[in-house]
Formats: sequence, structure tokens, C-alpha cells
Amino acid sequence: MNFLSILLVDDDEIERMKFKKVCNYNNCRSKVVEAKDGKQALRILNKAEHSFNIIIMDLHMPEMNGLDFLSNLKSNVKFRNIPIIVMSNSEDDTELKRCYDFGVSGFFTKPLQFSDYSKKVVSLLNYWKENKLIKE
Repeated sequence: MNFLSILLVDDDEIERMKFKKVCNYNNCRSKVVEAKDGKQALRILNKAEHSFNIIIMDLHMPEMNGLDFLSNLKSNVKFRNIPIIVMSNSEDDTELKRCYDFGVSGFFTKPLQFSDYSKKVVSLLNYWKENKLIKE
């Protein structure tokens, strides 16, 4: 399996900790860089010395929400080909459609039970590790 460089964008510190816990517990070969909102994520992307393989993001965040972040990201030639997976509590079909209109690669609702959450995250990471990803 390939190594993944992941940008995790979520304003909830517990969600970020939970994601990293799943990665560590399951020996996922990945490096997770965290951002608490879209503005911070854009700063990280612009300063990064290397490209991220995937971006996993929430929708509802302060400063710059997920849809505004997607708009900024997809309008920038440097970042538009990075696969983006939305991981949200939203069940709103309108938001789901808008995310796919922006070209996200996947969307899943965060399960409440940790075991279900863990299975989804591991499945997601295993899927992306097996795909051919852009490396710069």
C-alpha cells in the first residue's frame, strides 16, 4: 500500500483527534496535517513544500466553510486535481449536490458510533492507497 499525505480540515478538535487515532490504531501509512477551517487549509496548501495526496474535510466550519473552501480550491490550477472527500454530519441533499458540482471525489456522513466511524475511515484510506494519485 502507498503512503498518503492527508490534509484534514475540520473545526472540531475531537473529530481531528478521532481521525488520527483511527489512523494510528490501524497502522495506516499516512501523514495527517490538520487545519481548523478553510482559510487555514489554504495557507497550509500554499506554504507546503509538497502536494497532498488527498484532502478530507468537513462542511460546517467558521471563518471559511467547506463550500467556500471548495470554490477556492477548485479555482486554483495548483490544487484542483487533489481528490477531496467530504466527511460531514450533514444529511442535506442540496449540500451533497453542491459538493459534487465542485468535483469532490466522495462524501460520507460521520457515523455516531466509533467502531462504525473507524470502519469507514479505514475503508476510505485503503481505497485511496490503492489508487494512482498525483505526486509532485
